[in-house]
Amino acid sequence: MRRPFITLLAASALSVTGNILSMLAVPWFVLDTTGSAGLTGLAAFATTFPVVVSAAFGGTIVDWMGFRAASVVSDLMSGLIVLAIPVLFVTTGLGYPALLLLLFVRWLAATPGETARKAMLPDLSALGGVRIERATAAYDGVSRGATMVAAPVAGVLILWLGPSALLLFDAITFLLSAALIGLGVPRTGHERARRGSSGYVSDLRDGLTFLWRDRLQMSATTMIVVTNMLDTGVTQVLLALYAREVTGDPRAFGLLTGALGAGAVAGTIVYGAAGERLPRRLTYGCCFLLAGVPRILVLALGAPFPVALGVTALSGFAAGAINPILGVLQFGRIPVRLRARVLSSITAAAYAGMPVGGLLAGSLTELTGLTFTLAAFACVYLLASIPPFVFRAWRELDRQQAAST
Repeated sequence: MRRPFITLLAASALSVTGNILSMLAVPWFVLDTTGSAGLTGLAAFATTFPVVVSAAFGGTIVDWMGFRAASVVSDLMSGLIVLAIPVLFVTTGLGYPALLLLLFVRWLAATPGETARKAMLPDLSALGGVRIERATAAYDGVSRGATMVAAPVAGVLILWLGPSALLLFDAITFLLSAALIGLGVPRTGHERARRGSSGYVSDLRDGLTFLWRDRLQMSATTMIVVTNMLDTGVTQVLLALYAREVTGDPRAFGLLTGALGAGAVAGTIVYGAAGERLPRRLTYGCCFLLAGVPRILVLALGAPFPVALGVTALSGFAAGAINPILGVLQFGRIPVRLRARVLSSITAAAYAGMPVGGLLAGSLTELTGLTFTLAAFACVYLLASIPPFVFRAWRELDRQQAAST
């Protein structure tokens, strides 16, 4: 019975599309209505800070509500809040403080839905007879594909219809996602056998304690925290500087970003087809290393742009296996009763360092120059890639794979 699993993938694609539409529509909407770059930046903060807060504390609520209910409520709230922005603007008027409040609540509500959908994946893949390697690859591939398609579509819609109309499309995607989950996904065994709760603080502590004591999970999470920070600095600062100072062509920024995304989609598809036959620890370690170091180092070395573009695409291809393997690791080790809160804690940690990455990249470039900063980032990425090759805890990933075959 694969229909619920396919429905989950479709709902995830719609929700990711909605998030991307929001990320593009809101800055244009603020610029159109205020004309202020400073207020646009403040609106951007209002869309990122609540994600970290919600990821840190929302997982326990997802466990309390149940995965399906949390997903539906999250998407309904997101859709209705996004819909309220253009409606209020054209009717009673929408002041800037009210807009900030709506944005804060909208993103506060979004992350529990993402956590809930990911938490449903193992049960629905098992129900459909889909191996977990293929299920996690499909889930990640759908997310990457939706991101890759939604961004240029959003740009075209803003040009044709304006940001207000785009926000209406944005709201529709969330409402459709809520309908798909509510009508097309059954309650999981976790929801039918939900345990009693000992209180929010105690439940939250249980999730954090489990993550802290699991050396493999902590090592994997630490790697992601560091590299997410680096990736934010690269994508938001260093690539733009490279395009301006080295190539003299802003299109280089878009081409490098697009090559990374296209390669990642291809890598996810290949891993979904062949991943179950590959050794997890070695695959993860090699892909993690290749996903970061070569594409940054090739820019630092001043290679011709076509070479940099090809290396970036290959790095993206390697990156395509990372999230699916992480998903297999998480689903195989986290108890069902703790799944949402542990996943939420991992998400919060992964996001926490991202704002620092942009500041670090900009400050270091001002002090030392672009080439030195790129080389420094490549060195740190290399150090962050070492654990799967040297830490004994990572051998458990191979034992987990042997136990599941």
